[in-house]
Amino acid sequence: MGAEVLLRQQQPWWFVSLAILGAFYVAAAAHRLLYVSGITLLLRRRKDLGRCYGAWAVITGPTSGIGRSMALELARLGLNLVLVGRDPAMLHDISRAVSETHGVRTKTVIFDFSLVSTPQGGEAMARLREALEGLEVGVLVNNAGVATPHATYLHEEPDAEAWVRMIRVNLWALTEVTAAVLPGMLERGRGAVVNIGSGSTEALPSYPLYSVYAATKRYVTQFSRSLYVEYRDKGIDVQCQVNIQSCGLAIIISEENTKQFVSPYFFLSWKNI
Repeated sequence: MGAEVLLRQQQPWWFVSLAILGAFYVAAAAHRLLYVSGITLLLRRRKDLGRCYGAWAVITGPTSGIGRSMALELARLGLNLVLVGRDPAMLHDISRAVSETHGVRTKTVIFDFSLVSTPQGGEAMARLREALEGLEVGVLVNNAGVATPHATYLHEEPDAEAWVRMIRVNLWALTEVTAAVLPGMLERGRGAVVNIGSGSTEALPSYPLYSVYAATKRYVTQFSRSLYVEYRDKGIDVQCQVNIQSCGLAIIISEENTKQFVSPYFFLSWKNI
């Protein structure tokens, strides 16, 4: 015991200061590593989305991929679903799957987002607004999107209409659907908007040969950031999820650690709700 006290007395003050500073650095690095790996999300307490935001969720593009996973997970958490997509048969399939498996209520709205800003798109938007009337929509997942089927130089694309359809789906439709859902959230003073982005806007400095696609997804990222600032004082959380997958590995990165929102597969998020 006496030798231990003597050893402490012999350590200079600068050594002790550096040791404490090093300990803080290691602790901060370890915390960051745990967060980036997603372990902290797995350990945290699950949020009751229905109580925090509302009983219904709207999901665009819910028939396959991330959208289908979102629908199944949100239904498992007890949210009723408004499923918005262009294929009636596939909408019926996912609607039946979530209803039979999790016992939630569902509504389906047929909407081809590539027709936004056309007369047919206007009719579909009217059907969506009608379907949302009287519903306590607490969560909106803007998942619908299209990508270029192959790498190509901008001037070599023979079908210029393909760019127009992509812009309508990835940019215009997302904006219109969000604008249609926000008034109800504002009236209730709560809600969450989740926009599905792309790693081409965050992880890569540029995305050549997919220029238009990357540009539309960059809009989603900036749109989400700006909405977050606009509506954070009104009880509405806004999140942009960016999917980065390599060899089946999902990486979770966040620029801001605030309240956390739960979803089946949250990859890279600008803001965690």
